[in-house]
Amino acid sequence: MDETIAEFIKRTILKIPMTEMTTILKAWDFLSENQLQTVNFRQRKESVVQHLVELCEENNASLNDAALLDIIYTQLHRHRKIWDVFQMSKGPGEDVDLFDMKQFKSSFKKVLQRALKNVTVSFRDAEENAVWIRIAWGTQYTKPNQYRPTYVVYYSQTPYAFTSLSTLKSNIPLLGQALTIASKHHEIVKMDLRSRYLDSLKAIVFKQYNQNFETHNSTTPLQERSLGLHVNMDSRIIHENAMEKERVQRVTQETFGDHPQPQLEFAQYKLETKFRNGSILAEREEPLRCLIKFSSPHLLEALKSLAPAGIADAPLSPLLTCIPNKKMNYFKIRDK
Repeated sequence: MDETIAEFIKRTILKIPMTEMTTILKAWDFLSENQLQTVNFRQRKESVVQHLVELCEENNASLNDAALLDIIYTQLHRHRKIWDVFQMSKGPGEDVDLFDMKQFKSSFKKVLQRALKNVTVSFRDAEENAVWIRIAWGTQYTKPNQYRPTYVVYYSQTPYAFTSLSTLKSNIPLLGQALTIASKHHEIVKMDLRSRYLDSLKAIVFKQYNQNFETHNSTTPLQERSLGLHVNMDSRIIHENAMEKERVQRVTQETFGDHPQPQLEFAQYKLETKFRNGSILAEREEPLRCLIKFSSPHLLEALKSLAPAGIADAPLSPLLTCIPNKKMNYFKIRDK
């Protein structure tokens, strides 16, 4: 095991919290149970890391072994990445082909390696017929940078792929080409949908709303949590607008459903419109442009709470409620 691999493994292990160390190492399955028992996980982290790197040297860890450890860490900390969604499509008249994961991996890797001399690609199978792909990019003259990889999550026999936000914009077309060829699709487009919450993005594109999301673990409705209302209200309180409140609750339920909402942090709207006749700026050639951004740790749940809390009228604007159905949280609004 050369020094670059040892340093790569060392940096990856240093990122792992001590409370997660044994869990991740066991999932990695590179070090034997007997080797792990020789490690004193109660000592200082630097000493633990040094011992683990020495064990990896004993096992002659490869670059792919190190990359798999990084994938496992990233799977557990996926919310630290920002994820984009890509949608692929078949050509006219093209039939659905039988999917072979082994063939997909081979084809994906070949496309990248033919285009780039220096690139490393690693795979790890996951639940629900998904595969996690880690790509470390290099150039014709520089080795792959293992510390700034791109991650791709692809669900077999679907037209969707999720990619971590990459600073190397120039490699996105090549990545799209590799995905379309390997998955036997014809075209690929980047959707106007982005979030840190990969499971929520998956729920939106696959329309799997009736499930519990990884960050939504409270049974108290958001409007009651955020406004300090009590579930068991004093029975002596007279609700003068009982019928209106029932209507608001009904409309809210029809719009959002009873299930927890997918977690998104923002929705962005770009408006571009011409000044109307009669306005003092009507002769201006340049249109009016503005950008509106709604942000919240849990935007859809926040929107769902507005009308019941009396902050907004029901129903809300379709521009706000259509996000899951449109599979978008970036909107461009122009004159018809």
